[in-house]
Amino acid sequence: MSPTIDTKTPAVHHDLPTPDPESPTRTRQPYKLSTLCVAVENPSMKDQYGSSSVPIYQSATFKGVGNEYDYSRSGNPTRSHLEHHIAKISSAARAFAVSSGMAALDVILRLLRPGDEIIAGDDLYGGTNRLLTFIRTHVGVTVHHVDTTDPNAVIPFIHPTKTAMVLLESPTNPLLKIADLALISKEVKERAPNAIVVVDNTMMSPYLQRPLEHGADIVYDSATKYLSGHHDLMAGMITCNRDDLAKQIAFTINSVGNALTPIDCFLLLRGVKTMAVRMDRQQATSQLVATYLHSLGFKVHYPGLPDHPGREIHQRISDGNGAVLSFETGDKELSEKIVGSTRLWGISVSFGCVNSLISMPCVMSHASIDPAIRAARGLPEDLIRLCVGIEDSSDLLDDLEHALVDAGAIALSAQQNKYVRVPPGHAALNKAVEQLAIGSSNSRGVEHEWFVSAPGKVILFGEHAVVHGVTAIAASVDLRCYGLTSPRNDGKLSAHFNDINDFQAEWDIESLPWGASAPLGHHERHPEDLDQQLIEAIHSGPLRELGPDKDQARNAALAFLYMYIKLTSAERPSVHFDVRATLPVGAGLGSSASFSTCAATALLLLSHRVTLPSIPSPISAEHLHLSHHGRHALEKHNAEEANHWAFIAEKILHGNPSGVDNSVAVFGGALTYNRPGFGKPSGMESIQGFGSLRFLLTNSKVPRDTKKLVAGVGLMKQEQPEVVGSILDSIENISAQAKRSLADSTEFGRENLLRDLSVMISENHKHLVSLGVSHPSLEVIREKTAAPPYNLSTKLTGAGGGGCAVTLIPDDFSDTSMKDLLSELTECGFDPYLTSVGGSGLGILSPYPEHRNTSAKDIHPGQVTPPETPDEANTTDPGDSIKASFETKSLSELTGWAQNLGKWLYV
Repeated sequence: MSPTIDTKTPAVHHDLPTPDPESPTRTRQPYKLSTLCVAVENPSMKDQYGSSSVPIYQSATFKGVGNEYDYSRSGNPTRSHLEHHIAKISSAARAFAVSSGMAALDVILRLLRPGDEIIAGDDLYGGTNRLLTFIRTHVGVTVHHVDTTDPNAVIPFIHPTKTAMVLLESPTNPLLKIADLALISKEVKERAPNAIVVVDNTMMSPYLQRPLEHGADIVYDSATKYLSGHHDLMAGMITCNRDDLAKQIAFTINSVGNALTPIDCFLLLRGVKTMAVRMDRQQATSQLVATYLHSLGFKVHYPGLPDHPGREIHQRISDGNGAVLSFETGDKELSEKIVGSTRLWGISVSFGCVNSLISMPCVMSHASIDPAIRAARGLPEDLIRLCVGIEDSSDLLDDLEHALVDAGAIALSAQQNKYVRVPPGHAALNKAVEQLAIGSSNSRGVEHEWFVSAPGKVILFGEHAVVHGVTAIAASVDLRCYGLTSPRNDGKLSAHFNDINDFQAEWDIESLPWGASAPLGHHERHPEDLDQQLIEAIHSGPLRELGPDKDQARNAALAFLYMYIKLTSAERPSVHFDVRATLPVGAGLGSSASFSTCAATALLLLSHRVTLPSIPSPISAEHLHLSHHGRHALEKHNAEEANHWAFIAEKILHGNPSGVDNSVAVFGGALTYNRPGFGKPSGMESIQGFGSLRFLLTNSKVPRDTKKLVAGVGLMKQEQPEVVGSILDSIENISAQAKRSLADSTEFGRENLLRDLSVMISENHKHLVSLGVSHPSLEVIREKTAAPPYNLSTKLTGAGGGGCAVTLIPDDFSDTSMKDLLSELTECGFDPYLTSVGGSGLGILSPYPEHRNTSAKDIHPGQVTPPETPDEANTTDPGDSIKASFETKSLSELTGWAQNLGKWLYV
């Protein structure tokens, strides 16, 4: 075993042998850290030949019995030199060199035992999350992911005996978020004395931040980055000051054999010698680059800037700001042009190298995720990360400035005689406004057909338990509701709700109860409470002839007319509103919310309360994102306004909705939801990075009594609080882990994600069965899908007691097997729907002629652009062009036909 991991005699970092700075004649000051980085000598291990560089002991075995070294897995002189040196510059008593940063974390996590709990950040490196997922699934360790940038968010999860480890990272990558390592360590020690505080220090290195000095118990680095500095080796370092932890770490490394090889130890020692001079230069240039970008008006993430969140905390616990920064341009395409226009900055996903690197996290590390989902999940689609090297700062700034100019992000101002930022999309927006008077006060909108769509939703995890404070995860399902407004221009308003009792009605616009409602100004928001006077007037007026046998249609018409009167009092457009859905109604899949979203969006377009994004140049994007971060203020307004009014419609339909269904219908992707009043943060949170998954949704066609089922679980909780409490805790753990796995699907790996989701789906269903909310029909579906040769995981969704079941479909599930399974389920009387979960939200068919598909075979003659020589017998009025086909397409044809019309603008 190596001397540096000999734990027989406790040691502290002050006693580590180093070149003695003391003189016999006078006292000298201790060496600075930059000097210690270079001074790699270990006085207790002097080379017999006096070599100025530590030799490479490239030997697997050493001769003799009972000597200091016998086998390089247990100890090697070159590795001992390295470990002594890293301990010295890290304020550590012990240091251990292993094969990579992830190998270091693996060794640390082996300190845990089944039943232990970990508190970890919610913005960790993807590999860290992957390993935490593994130990949660296979070791029985509970993992709590919290916002560690807020110490108050950590405290509620600290348990005096169960909390075994707290895993921190500061700053984070790529948004440079700051965690107060000292304060969190103090709070953890006070509340859970036996808990181990672990810090991933890769972004800073020991030169800039030594977390052991601030209360951490263990620190690890990916030495591949700044410690090495040249990207020519893989290594990880672990440091600690506790003798008991050092013994366990040393035992694990010796047992599993993942210690660093002698040649890599030599290379790493060589890299550490230059770390101070490298990082000093890298930091100085990083500050110049960050200041330059900030002065141009870009949103820059860098602790060295005065307005960076948590800067004061960072300055207190660190000796510098690091060499990684990121900035937002306001436009993804613009960012891509900037990255592609650089010459000196190399495109790479890593950092910590002597060469400067540039990357776009959303394009490079999250490219497989739907762009609309990424935009809705908080990681800016346009974010550019810069990892600054040691090149001359003027060359780096010049190269970056040339890239900004070439991409059109900045331009020379003759008045100011300097480069200034060009507002993203400004010229294209003006062009669009000229082409279409969308949003102008002179446009009534009735000359346009507006075709909109919105997805349904499925509860993936947390049904019923959410009522009792447990986190629920909901995601969009690619079965959609479609709404079409067609001009009438005859003073009438009409509607046809195909899937709601085939409801059809027509009203004289001027006879609607306009006087019962005070009109809303163009920028005025609807108050929190519904206008009961207007609701009563609609019931007693235009809907008075609808009897109790048509409650569904009556409520849907009420929501539509309520919003029409509130939103269009100035325009009062004469239109027909047609609604169809591939989504089963009443199956617990959010059909009412998708209807509400379509109706609200159509009326917002008619009343000019939303405007559309400009046409990108060149026109190539399949999706123009209504809520793209930073792209246009109006675009964010579109999504928020649609969601606001969809929620108003949901209140009319359901009384007191949570807002989850309409949020999923508008924003797509997936989100978590926590009810207020349970002592933890409440509300909705988007799951960043959620990737689309294939699911089979099977409608049992058994009616549900949601209120009765919810009441039953509540009664069971009163009668058996401990039993139900344990079930709810288990569901909470499943939801928390599912959130992490879904958010990190790219790093975690598709195969691993599907495997773990399959396990969690089965576990969640078993818990729901224990709560008594399943149904024989749902169990038949589960048994059918679980039986060979299918071997699929299925669970109920929503309230249970009937409704739908959801089945996860692996990527390699064959078409033949799927055909057979669909046939079996259909023969049992069920309605199966093969679809995807986690896709786009609200969609609007682009009105721009450039985006319409004039060659589509399914387009009715006269639609969009008439033929050059129209056939008078087949030509219809342009106002009816989409309407004619929309009403006659079968459900199986509807989605494909709609997509074939042209390009859609998705949130």
